[in-house]
Amino acid sequence: MLPKLDAKALVAPKYLAFADALTNANFSGDIHTQYSARLAVATDNSVYQKLPQLVILPRSIEDVTLATRIASEARFNDIKFSARGGGTGTNGQSLTPGIVMDLSKYMNNILEINVEENWVRVQAGVVKDQLNDFLKPHGFFFSPDLSTSNRATIGGMVNTDASGQGSLVYGKTSDHVLGLTSVLANGDVLETNKLPIDDAKALAKERSSLGRITNQVLTTCLDNRQKILEKFPRLNRFLTGYDLENVFDDELSTFDLSRVITGSEGSLAVVCEAKLNLTPIATYKTLVNVKYDSFDSALRHAPQLVAANATSVETIDSKVLNLAREDIIWHSVSDLIKPVPNQVMDGINMVEYNSENEADIADKIAALEARLNQDIEQGKGVIGYQITSDKASILKLYAMRKKAVGLLGNVAGNKKPIAFAEDTAVPPEQLADFIAEFRALLDSHGLDYGMFGHVDAGVLHVRPAMDMCDPEQEALLRDVSDQVVALTAKYGGLMWGEHGKGYRSEYGPEFFGEELFLELRKVKAAFDPLNKMNPGKICTPIDSNEQLVSVDDTKRGYFDRQIPVQVKEAFPAPMNCNGNGLCFNYDVNSPMCPSSKVTRDRRHSPKGRAGLMREWLRLAENVGVDLYALEDQKRFSIRALLSKAKVSWLGDNKGDFSHEVMDAMKGCLACKACASQCPIKVDVPDFRAKFINFYHSRYFRPATDHLVASVETMAPLMAKLPKFTNAVLSSRLYQGFSKRALGYVDTPLLSVPTLNEQVAELNIDTFNLDSLSQLSDESRQQYVAVVQDPFTSFYDANVVVALIKTIAALGFKPLLLPFKPNGKPQHVKGFLSTFAKTAQSSADFLNKVAELDIPLVGVDASLVLCYRDEYNQILGDKRGAFNVLVSHEWLHQQLQQIPSKQGNESPYYLFAHCTEKTALATSESQWQGVFEQAGLALNKVAVGCCGMAGTYGHEAVNQSNSKSLFDMSWQPKLESLASDRVLATGFSCRSQVKRYTKNRAQHPIEVLANWLTQ
Repeated sequence: MLPKLDAKALVAPKYLAFADALTNANFSGDIHTQYSARLAVATDNSVYQKLPQLVILPRSIEDVTLATRIASEARFNDIKFSARGGGTGTNGQSLTPGIVMDLSKYMNNILEINVEENWVRVQAGVVKDQLNDFLKPHGFFFSPDLSTSNRATIGGMVNTDASGQGSLVYGKTSDHVLGLTSVLANGDVLETNKLPIDDAKALAKERSSLGRITNQVLTTCLDNRQKILEKFPRLNRFLTGYDLENVFDDELSTFDLSRVITGSEGSLAVVCEAKLNLTPIATYKTLVNVKYDSFDSALRHAPQLVAANATSVETIDSKVLNLAREDIIWHSVSDLIKPVPNQVMDGINMVEYNSENEADIADKIAALEARLNQDIEQGKGVIGYQITSDKASILKLYAMRKKAVGLLGNVAGNKKPIAFAEDTAVPPEQLADFIAEFRALLDSHGLDYGMFGHVDAGVLHVRPAMDMCDPEQEALLRDVSDQVVALTAKYGGLMWGEHGKGYRSEYGPEFFGEELFLELRKVKAAFDPLNKMNPGKICTPIDSNEQLVSVDDTKRGYFDRQIPVQVKEAFPAPMNCNGNGLCFNYDVNSPMCPSSKVTRDRRHSPKGRAGLMREWLRLAENVGVDLYALEDQKRFSIRALLSKAKVSWLGDNKGDFSHEVMDAMKGCLACKACASQCPIKVDVPDFRAKFINFYHSRYFRPATDHLVASVETMAPLMAKLPKFTNAVLSSRLYQGFSKRALGYVDTPLLSVPTLNEQVAELNIDTFNLDSLSQLSDESRQQYVAVVQDPFTSFYDANVVVALIKTIAALGFKPLLLPFKPNGKPQHVKGFLSTFAKTAQSSADFLNKVAELDIPLVGVDASLVLCYRDEYNQILGDKRGAFNVLVSHEWLHQQLQQIPSKQGNESPYYLFAHCTEKTALATSESQWQGVFEQAGLALNKVAVGCCGMAGTYGHEAVNQSNSKSLFDMSWQPKLESLASDRVLATGFSCRSQVKRYTKNRAQHPIEVLANWLTQ
């Protein structure tokens, strides 16, 4: 039996007192002291792990000022803060042992736009892509382009002075900040913008926080102007931490305090709002993919591409390309990066041109083509190129490039490419030589690595593969860091060209020199004399004895290595999660992690759940839990029943960390989008099912779990009396009982007439295994077997009938297999022992049918994919070789058999099931191909999760989230379409549409069957 797992790291009394003071002062945001909430922000995309004392989520600037003002009271002098946005930092910038102030949940509004003056004002929690989606109809975009743009917040971009692709033309975030509203550690609100120098000098005389700060920054930057210009290298990506150089313009006529705050990593103030200038969207855009025989050739060729007046030049090495080929994203770009015949492609440069003039861009492309053709003929490493001016294709290519960081984390083995020296910057003309030495350095340590980056700016992202669970590898990280610092200095560059300092702040003095670093400390003291804001990052106040954070600080590997190797191998998904945060995708039309979108709670994301699972495994090992014995024990026994009763009714079940983990796992919709959309393939439903199984070895299951798990047993029995069953299920008495006692609402009604009754009228052959086995191979090739699932067979029988009719219309003989439970509902609820038996029974039967070489076809993708995923996971070699196709997969194979007819000009609209379109990336396109062949038009509709997800939406506790998810994405799209043109592939999706619109969405196979049999 699973013992109680106590969270060891309790909140310090002074922080609990601070939380109480906040509550009593009417703080309107959220205050989290739970271990799970703190763990969820204890990591970012770096190798470090730092557990905060509290997590607070302010709703407004007033909340931020309230928190900092209370913290400035003498009794709370030791309270420390770190602001947090998307949590995508690669060097632990927002990690803190104090209080994480997360501005992403509530402070994410676009406040004001002025099209005439080309600016927008936003709160710090606004996501970069969110802003650009808002700006696009106005013809503008916010130009600093990040690989993490779908989750990176403006506040985070400001604090790291983020840049990315195209920075030679578009600059960094600081080049676009017109003003900031920030809050100091003492609670004062600081409004900063560009001022005439005389106004700044007058302001410096005022006795206020702004006056004091302005005076110090003016003194530091004026008195040391020559030293600053001489010391700081001339790099596009140069990031000082506090931008002492660009506080002034070149003529020293203006002063802009915002330039100091931009790039300060939250060590000076909490940035709450930003006024940003806007860039017009170029009318014409062309991307040239230049292919090379080696990565070195790509690097050495890059300066010529920059000289060809390109907007940006991005590079990717063969390791990243090969990982992309194994990812779901490759299907969207494979035709845009075609291999060169008889050549090995070991690197590419992506060259972009933007222009308002079509002739101008055509001339530049023509000149580049001529040069590339010449280079190919002369054997200079260029082996080919492809050109596209299609904006949708360009976006697909950049989506692949943006996924590179995550893809590198998906390499096999314990050694994973990690961030710590990944954003070095050197003069672009020195880059190839620098990288040659960099590679030699890494090779000398026997390290594998992947590379990609912005060769036009001299920035290359390099991630050596290391195992942070190995103490020797952790020590090697320090050695390599020191050597990279020396190497970048040799080439006149910097260790941090894009991603900031964070735990690399200890190297600051080496790059600044002693005198200028002291000036940084004076600036820090003017803003934050008590060192309360992200202490240890960038620098410490001039009079402080506190130390900078160190590369040697506590890493996640320290905690992970406490989990036995055998256990880690059994839970690869949570162990492999590298924190890249793609699961925080803000886009409501993206299927990625609906629970994260609807709760905006980091615990309810794949990254959050993976972190909680790792800690749960660690705590279980610390108290000596044998997880294998626990997993194999019988699920029902009198002793187990009595033990659960004792724990639940008599024992102390409070304070068990397992409850916090369970809360996060219950919120998961088990849609499996994470299993394919996440670059690391963090399959939450897999380890979620295992955890639930463990959890209920100690605690009783709710009645809802038993109800859901038994649906495949009950449905066939209820279908014997469908009208009577429906009358009971739709009665007020049952509905009230179901909601109160079972926690289940809106129970679906059975199909009337039933599937068996409808099939009886179709005059199709009856399935008989012995008879089929006696037929010749040629005769059996005429048959197609329809695999039933519990939802369409018993609750939406028309869909199964439509599949049967379609099979017949294409000249095949349909066979309806007897219903065999699939087990998916059992897996979702963690009944793993029962699921294993169900899966084996079903697999044995389907293998017998498959031996006859008859195609197996199912309707509902969620159930069909269970045969491929969950069956493999739980049965292994015992699964057998059977393969069930989803209907569109089989239809696409028979494309030439589909008769083409003159279609209706009015198109249908496809709302695809989350699991289907993420696990089967070409599913929507295949449906389009099938419809096109038949003479029908089908348009894809970009939507996220409908909110039903199997039985999730029927559980009373999920009602609010289920409805919110539907309203986020599906409802607006459905409102604009005629209901008879809406098609939905998922049974759960069709149920949700019917529940909230009262209209029935058809399955595509129904339309096809009607069309072919007319």
